[in-house]
Amino acid sequence: MNRSFRRRSAVASIVTALAVVAGCGSSGPGSSGGTDTATAWILTGPTEATFRSSFDAWNKAHPDEQIKVQSFENDAYKQKVRSAVGAGQAPTLIFGWAGGVLKSYVDAGAVDDLTGAVGPDTTGHFLPSVTKVGQIGDKLYAVPNNGVKPAVIYYNKELFQRIGAQPPATWDQLLQLVPRFQAAGIAPITVSGQDKWPLLMWEEYLVDRIGGPDVMRRVLANTPNAWSDPAFVQANTMIQQLVEAGGFVNGFSSISTKTGADVALLYTGKAAMNLNLPSAYQTIQSGDPAFLSGGKLGYLPFPAVAGGKGNAKNVVGNPSNYWSVSAKASQQQKKIALDYLRSGLTTDAYTDALLKIGLVPPTTGVQTKLASASDAPYLTTIYDSAQQAPSFQLSWDQALSPAQGDALLTNLQQVFLKQITPAQFSANMNKTLGS
Repeated sequence: MNRSFRRRSAVASIVTALAVVAGCGSSGPGSSGGTDTATAWILTGPTEATFRSSFDAWNKAHPDEQIKVQSFENDAYKQKVRSAVGAGQAPTLIFGWAGGVLKSYVDAGAVDDLTGAVGPDTTGHFLPSVTKVGQIGDKLYAVPNNGVKPAVIYYNKELFQRIGAQPPATWDQLLQLVPRFQAAGIAPITVSGQDKWPLLMWEEYLVDRIGGPDVMRRVLANTPNAWSDPAFVQANTMIQQLVEAGGFVNGFSSISTKTGADVALLYTGKAAMNLNLPSAYQTIQSGDPAFLSGGKLGYLPFPAVAGGKGNAKNVVGNPSNYWSVSAKASQQQKKIALDYLRSGLTTDAYTDALLKIGLVPPTTGVQTKLASASDAPYLTTIYDSAQQAPSFQLSWDQALSPAQGDALLTNLQQVFLKQITPAQFSANMNKTLGS
């Protein structure tokens, strides 16, 4: 699921740190203390076993090209890898989300250009739209390594049946459900407010549904006062109205997604809906598989907004996660990493492992495997929503520069907690343009 790093000020610090380290040599994680073993850092959680299995298979088949793996919790990883990249001690294979964070690495000379290094046999294995996210300009700096992750609304079918309601297709219908669930003693929506990034999907979808993808494109282009677009003001007003109506579970600001507490409220019958990435499905898979096998889970697109300019088929989320190669790694470490990217990511075993944990591989020709999977309806829905979307926006905290992304998450949390107004949010974010 999964985010945070940040850019221009980060670029300066990265460049400075790289210069310092260059004068004294590199002996950090990327260089494995001077050995020729390559390194990779991964995230804990549902995908950890898949990544480890892939690296274990690689190490077993390539005794002379070993890759040492360490895992970290999502937020801790983001802080650790930022420091490691800045100090010239990043792992050989750098796990990331592309976007503005990747650009900050490229600007600092911290990652290698992979354009001609991995070859068409690797890039051609993945969906072109997903591969393109790993490009900065016309050069490739990151290769997909994870499932396609559009955000959808997951809902508890039993709870909807209990109050005799249908899943909402519009924002107005969503609002109308709030008092009905409250009257039945059910929280309408569960969300992790403590971790900030789960709140972002509400903002992303509402802005897109109201104003279309051009609204965020102007922000990414650092257009003056871009955050003052009426779509941002309206979206944040609607968010605060939903908060005031009691749409979110009580105490959502202290609920963390790290332990799956937010999603647990859904499958234990305490909350009706959850807007989330496919990590929610994986959490249910491990927390209560009977909830899935019993057909209790539903999923639907984010509701349309009346009068909005955005296409109701547009999605937000993460096209994938990505591997980049540290520019500070030794030549042997880089060779190992590139050999792995050329062949370790394109195996049937890797694809099957992603499918097994409810993730749709971002690969071409995967439809047959989807159709034969035990959870084919869900996987096909996720694949189709990503494939058919006129616009698939990368999560904003990754698309933006590091400094802007940090400010966005902080200010958005304050909007949800009603500590600032929508106008104050826009004013605060306008100050970050160009940073």
